[in-house]
Amino acid sequence: MTPGYTQVPSTLRGRGITVLDVEGNGRVPPEIVEIAMLPVVGTAVSPAELHSWLVRPRKSITPHISRKAHGVSNEDVAGCPRWSDVGPKVGRLTFGRVLVVHNEGIERKVLAAHLIEWNPLLVLDTMRLAEAVWPGIRSYTLTSLVKYAEIDTSPLEGMHHHRAAHDAWAVWLLLCTLVRAAELDWAAIVHTAGLPEFAWPEEPEAGLW
Repeated sequence: MTPGYTQVPSTLRGRGITVLDVEGNGRVPPEIVEIAMLPVVGTAVSPAELHSWLVRPRKSITPHISRKAHGVSNEDVAGCPRWSDVGPKVGRLTFGRVLVVHNEGIERKVLAAHLIEWNPLLVLDTMRLAEAVWPGIRSYTLTSLVKYAEIDTSPLEGMHHHRAAHDAWAVWLLLCTLVRAAELDWAAIVHTAGLPEFAWPEEPEAGLW
């Protein structure tokens, strides 16, 4: 396989998945300053297929969130498009698809506030999935799980840590690792990682895994 490409586990193929990561301005309510999305199509995907945008928010990025989290500064976004320009492009990769995020309490709610008409088909949370597959480990942050699972992030060379593109690709690699480690079928993934408020038809006689 071409270097950088990751084989899509068979149980994830054809499911209409988009992996998402967003970075905010540190305000309440938060505004998106960077967003990255990976539509999973076919049997293999690569970092080159990531879609990523910097977004100029209405309110400035707080120094604390810039310094301690993603490193995106007000200077970085000064000449970037507003959400009104980026939103339609994000919508085309989101509407009618299964969204995969890490720690949905942040990502999904922020995106929902920006895409007013978005009604998610299904949201899968890799944090919930990791808690079920690897119970009792010390931390379930994305960084900790990547280290715990010894996930190879070398294809991400040149992408900054904690930036949206880096983290979206890391979420994808984590999802693949969890699915393979527990030999999960689609019903088990939905049951374990899916949020309860999203109805999804279960396969007959589906167990946890």
